[in-house]
Amino acid sequence: MFDWTLAVIERGGYVGVFALMVLENVFPPIPSEVILPLVGFSAAQGKFNIVAVVLVAASGSVVGFLPWYALGRRFGIQRLRCLCARYGRWFTLSPRDVDAAEAWFARHGRAAVLFGRLIPGVRTLISIPAGIAAMPLGVFLFYSFLPTVLGSALFASLGYLLQSQHHRVAEYLNPVSNAVLLLMVAVYLYRVVTFRADGDTGGSRS
Repeated sequence: MFDWTLAVIERGGYVGVFALMVLENVFPPIPSEVILPLVGFSAAQGKFNIVAVVLVAASGSVVGFLPWYALGRRFGIQRLRCLCARYGRWFTLSPRDVDAAEAWFARHGRAAVLFGRLIPGVRTLISIPAGIAAMPLGVFLFYSFLPTVLGSALFASLGYLLQSQHHRVAEYLNPVSNAVLLLMVAVYLYRVVTFRADGDTGGSRS
């Protein structure tokens, strides 16, 4: 996985980095914690401008958030609850999970987006309650981009600083990245198999 990701970055250039970051948030095949240090490695070798590539990576992440935001905005709480009641096994989400996300977002609002972007697993899904709450798109983008660019800068800088240890890091990161991908698949399959819908599609709520 390490070698494949590095090949996409080096052959695709800024477009490859952007595409990987979009995919990581739409359907996370490779976590950004693996992608961004590799971007930093390449920048240290003179293949990218470190500032430009961080902005491109952060922009790709934000674009990847938008389909989830649009989903929440388009469907709304009741339709999402019904969708999860019917197909929740494949999303591994029940109507109760949707309610919990909505309640948590209602309590924390903008801070939920700001700090949620820094938490793996949460940073993508927080877009759904933001859409449900009809957070203005400009506000959503601002509170998404700020922490995302900071996180991208942090992980890319680590790769940049460790450039001299590239091959040593690769020896560890390659099996780790493969293990992370396998773990993600295993967790998803486990959640599908053990999924229990609460069965409550709910009535109209005021």
